[in-house]
Amino acid sequence: MKVIQLHKNQNELIKKASQNNREAQQALYDWHAPKMLSVCRYYIKDIHHAEEAMLNGFLKVFTQLKSFENKGSFEGWVRRIMVRESISFLRQKKQFVFAEVSEDIIEITPLSSEENLEVDDIQNLIDQLPEGYKMVFIMSAIEGYKHHEIAQILKISEGTSKSQLFKARQMLQQQLNTLHSDRYGIK
Repeated sequence: MKVIQLHKNQNELIKKASQNNREAQQALYDWHAPKMLSVCRYYIKDIHHAEEAMLNGFLKVFTQLKSFENKGSFEGWVRRIMVRESISFLRQKKQFVFAEVSEDIIEITPLSSEENLEVDDIQNLIDQLPEGYKMVFIMSAIEGYKHHEIAQILKISEGTSKSQLFKARQMLQQQLNTLHSDRYGIK
């Protein structure tokens, strides 16, 4: 019953917020901001810049709220706006480039699992990736975008998306191996 009530409350908040009710907008912001800051932080290393992208994203959420049609989850809709806003922020700062490579790279090397890694360790490893690799990796591995969607959003070819993911996974595997050997003294 509580889950139904939360869903019902959110729908009511969305309706009020779309009518420029500031209290409803604040409630939606408070409800979703922690997750959305995390989404922006995936893409943007500096927390202050991630917060800026998130705030710009929420501005778009509230100005475009009337276009939300209650098809799918509201959180997913907001999340897509945050992803695009983060990418837009990085584009404005010219903080990422994509290396064009041949489109025949399709094989993906599976990453080995490390049971002792903390979320901060994983985020730190991802942050060390070059921006192009990082963006495609997050969009594919974390957000679940398909290569054709990534290519469309980032204005790159599908082959570039595939190769960036391949290289990101290779680099992460190397970082994990180095981290593992440093922790356990294995050479």
